[in-house]
Formats: sequence, C-alpha cells, structure tokens
Amino acid sequence: MTEHGKSPGPAGGRILAPLALAQFICSFAGSNMNVMIKDIGHDLDTTVQGVQVAITMFLLVMAALMIPGGKLTDRLGRKRCFLAGLAVYGVGASLCAAAPGLGVLILGYSVLEGIGTALLIPPVYILTTLLFTELTSRARAFGVIMAAGGVGAAAGPLIGGLIATTISWRAAFVFQALVIALIIALSRRIADPLPPDPAHPFDVRGAVLSAGGLVLIVMGILATDDNAWLTLALLSVGCLVLAWFVHWIRSEERAGAEPLLSTSLFRDRTANLGLVTQNLQWLLLMGTSFTVATYLQVVRGHDAIQTGVVFTAATLGLLVSSLAAERLAERRSQRTLITAGFALVLVGIGVLIAMVAGSPDNWAFAPGLLLIGLGLGVMLTPSVNVVQSAFPEDQQGEISGLSRSVSNLGSTFGTAIAGTILVADLSDHAYAAAMATLAFASLIGLVTATRLPRTIPAAVSTSLPPRP
Repeated sequence: MTEHGKSPGPAGGRILAPLALAQFICSFAGSNMNVMIKDIGHDLDTTVQGVQVAITMFLLVMAALMIPGGKLTDRLGRKRCFLAGLAVYGVGASLCAAAPGLGVLILGYSVLEGIGTALLIPPVYILTTLLFTELTSRARAFGVIMAAGGVGAAAGPLIGGLIATTISWRAAFVFQALVIALIIALSRRIADPLPPDPAHPFDVRGAVLSAGGLVLIVMGILATDDNAWLTLALLSVGCLVLAWFVHWIRSEERAGAEPLLSTSLFRDRTANLGLVTQNLQWLLLMGTSFTVATYLQVVRGHDAIQTGVVFTAATLGLLVSSLAAERLAERRSQRTLITAGFALVLVGIGVLIAMVAGSPDNWAFAPGLLLIGLGLGVMLTPSVNVVQSAFPEDQQGEISGLSRSVSNLGSTFGTAIAGTILVADLSDHAYAAAMATLAFASLIGLVTATRLPRTIPAAVSTSLPPRP
C-alpha cells in the first residue's frame, strides 16, 4: 500500500494494470456484441431487436446501479467491491457462454455482467484518485484507464468479430471470463488506502427510485417503434419517479441524513458541464458502434469479422489520439481538447454519411470512423479530469458513481435512440437518419464544451482525509 499522501511510484504500474484492464473488459463487453448480432440471432432464434434489447439493458443496468455501487464502496471498502464485482461479472460471462436462449443471455449479460460492472467500475476511479495523489501522476493514470476503456469499446467489434468468426460468439464470453480471472489475480497487489466503514449509511429508497426512473425512461425509448402511447406513458412515469428521487434526496439532506446522492455534487458548474460532455461522448461512441455494425451485418450482409475490420479505422484513431493525450494536455487546455474532440466527431459523422451513401465499398467507412475515433480519444480523458478533480477525496465515492452512471447512461441512450431509429426500418435511409441524430448530439456536445471555463481548477484536495 502507498504511504499517506504519496503516489505509488514504481509500483504504480502494477497497481494501475488491473484497474485499466477492468475498464477495458467492461467497455469491450458493451461493444463487441454489436458485431455478433446476426450470429447470436441465428443461434438463439431471436431478432435484431431482441439482441438490441440485451445490449441496451446491459448498459442500462450499469447506469442505474453505478451510483449505488459508488456509495457501497464507503460501506464495504473499495477493493472488496472491486473483487465482488469481478466475481459477479465472471459468473455472468460464463452463463452467457452456455446460454440456450435469449432469456439466459439477458440474465448473464444484461443483468449479472451489468451488476458486476456497476460494482467494480466506481472503485477503479476511486482507487485511482486515492492512490495517485500527485496531480501529474493522477492525470497520467486516468489517461491510461480512459484509453483502455476507449480502446476496449473501439476494438471490441474487431476482437469480438475475430473470435466469433474463427471460433464462436460464445467464445467471446469465455474470453471475458478469462480476462476477469487475470484481473482478480493481478488485484492482489492493490491495498485499499482507507478502511471500510460498515456503519456508513446506505439510502435504499434513493437507490430504488433512481434505478427505477432510469429503467422506465430507457424502456420508453425502446418501445417507440411498437406503441407511441406506451412510450409516452413510460417516459412520463420515469420522469415522475426521477422527480420523486430528487425530492427524496433533498428531504433527506434537510433532515440531516445522508442520501444516495448529495445535491452539492450539482453545484459546481464546471463539473456539471463535464458530466454532460461525458454523457454525450459515450452516446456517440456506442451509438455509432451499434448503428454501423448493425447496418453492415443486416443491410449489407457482412459477417462478424468483416464488420470488425471496418472498425479498425476507429480503433486506430482512438489509439493515436489517446497516446498523444498527455502531450496534448501539456499544450492545450482541457476545454480546447474537449471542443476539438466534438468538432472532429461531428465532421467524422458527416463524412460517414456522405461517403457511405455514395459508395458500396467498405473503404468508404474508414475516413469517417477514423475522425470519430480521433475525436473521442482526444476528449475522453479531459472530461473525466474535469469532473473527478472538482471534488475532494471524501466525495470521490459519490462523484465516481455519478460520473460512471452518466457515462453509461450516455451509452444506453446511444444504443437505444440510434438503434431504435435504425431497427425500425433497417435500410439506407434509416442508417442516415440514425447517424444524423448522432450528429445533432455531437453538435450539442460542441456547444456545451465551449461553455467550459478556459482555466479549469485542479482538485480541491490532493491528500487523503482522516477516517473517523
């Protein structure tokens, strides 16, 4: 374990490896399914919409439980939650590998892997903040973790496609289970810098209300193609439940209790803007991945490996910009990087729509996907730094859970909204409409990024607070 107030030093790489690998495999799980839609549908006798529901529910479970997962770290301990999440995730991956039908796949992938991710991801960011206390090393560590997450999401289609084509889509889940086992083995080097506090309060009602509201809203989006009245009802009830959640946490604070989420987290304008950019970045990443992958497989008839190869351009772009992120951060402000990232993504989507519409060849996808990958790699790390560094260590459990929840909610919206538009028709016109929707989201992100302050303050505290 590191000494109080010091960064891990030479041992930092051994500590960082399992944390980065955990973020990689969770991001991989969210995108590799996109290239296996046709194979899974054929093997399990289900539809594209059925697989879309499984993917969206996986992302939704993560988003809905990430805030409670972050709060549990105070009560149970960061490393214990991390290991518990890995174990649940591993069971889910193993169950998926043997799934006889869509129901078992949803149980293993959407539910168990989603719960496992919600338990293990908040500790990744909390431990990084607590163990890497020097600002430069912390920024570098976040850069490695965000790069691992971005590469996992971008390379998921290629790796998943390669495994699915050469072996089976089930082998992709075996791969996940093996990586989880490796992470558990590597995690022995990590020591929790703060002891767990079993007496720490946990807001059960707040957890139920927040999760319930998010689930209802996403279910409403998924129901758009089937029943407009059902969509309206689900969205309305979901908004009411979330309003009840806000009322509940405010009343808990007034009563002197500790709610699931402190309203003080939303009083920092810079952090709020950073949360919006995080949400939109992952909406764009997962929305693009699902839309392009589904279009290639269902409309153009490509197999998993052909679809994965197309995404190589996005993976390359994300790798290049992620590796250059540290040097770019030394020369440009975080606002500039986030703004430039959204601008690149917006141009990339425009190129993707124009070139794909004018050519039946796969190479037409490369320029647009490359620009999207470059843009996402440039801005993923700055957005996390903006949010995480706005709060002291005693609020890292809350803000990490909120940050990851907002990001995963973006992934959910990207798959649900763009996917629903595409699946409704499964044609060239539907593809263009889905991508145009993503372009609008990137424009919102660009405008939001320009409202960030030119100089963003560093963390409020860089030392570990005493534990009562």
